[in-house]
Amino acid sequence: MTVRIGTRASKLALTQTQQTADQLAAVGGFPVELVHIRTDGDVLTGSLSQMGGTGVFVAALRDALLRNECDVAIHSLKDLPTGAAVGLSLAATPRRVDVRDVLCARDGLKLADLPAGARVGTGSPRRAAQLRTARPDLEIVDIRGNVDTRLGRVPGLPGNTVSDVVPGKSCDLDAVVLAAAGLERISRLDTVSEFLETDVMLPAAGQGALAIECRTSDAPPRPGSAEGSKEVLAQALAALDDPDTRLAVTAERALLARLEAGCAAPVGAYAYRKGSLLHLEAAVCAVDGTASVRDKRATDGLTEVGATLLGIELAEALLAAGAADIADLQAS
Repeated sequence: MTVRIGTRASKLALTQTQQTADQLAAVGGFPVELVHIRTDGDVLTGSLSQMGGTGVFVAALRDALLRNECDVAIHSLKDLPTGAAVGLSLAATPRRVDVRDVLCARDGLKLADLPAGARVGTGSPRRAAQLRTARPDLEIVDIRGNVDTRLGRVPGLPGNTVSDVVPGKSCDLDAVVLAAAGLERISRLDTVSEFLETDVMLPAAGQGALAIECRTSDAPPRPGSAEGSKEVLAQALAALDDPDTRLAVTAERALLARLEAGCAAPVGAYAYRKGSLLHLEAAVCAVDGTASVRDKRATDGLTEVGATLLGIELAEALLAAGAADIADLQAS
């Protein structure tokens, strides 16, 4: 049997999918092939919210699974909507990599060293809000495009192929903010001038993690469920699942779901296990950076139910502190 793995065709998506496909093949002992699926997020232009939200990157892949055009699909977990997809299961969450955002700036500058009025690019309202909180004197520029396109907006970064200043296209910004995980996966961490710690910028829920989806009938059974499969694909998927990563992203996504936060809502969330506790910290920020609420909680309930309850508890605390008043949580 050859396992067909659905993926977007961007450089980052192909790289992380191939890495995961190789792991699946090694564990399961079966051949794999990549199936390229074009999503609305790859075709449409404009901001993420204008394109219809986070789901634009996953809807076509999910449709391909349901039409039996592929057997599994691999997503960046932060792109996955919090609502369940009927007939599909989150079969595995491989071990998470670096959750942090990074600054890629000209001349190796750090966030504190950027001059007043420096132009910093990001397509994320979450990053923009936290940048404005940390440095209200910066000019935040909304940008789109793949990783290489975004890095090309900053002059002098390693690996850039252009040096001409073309407004809106190349070498016209002082810095961009991206995810460390994506740069690591395509071997461009040499462009990073500063890793932004979570006390400065909380990541997106699920950042640094991958999601492997498949049809529920092919997925490994979840605790307390009779649905699923014991075939070789399900066994391989179960072997790739990292329990601590699943607990962390379950808490983060439960928080988003309780906040009813859309893709354009400026919400940061980070959960991690330390010893016998699962910790979760989150922030909701005004897009202009003038206000924010931030809080954290922990639980010793190291199950998916416990993680879900932790996310809901922290979301309730943020709402009680006025989160809905300072940000449009339904922004999409």
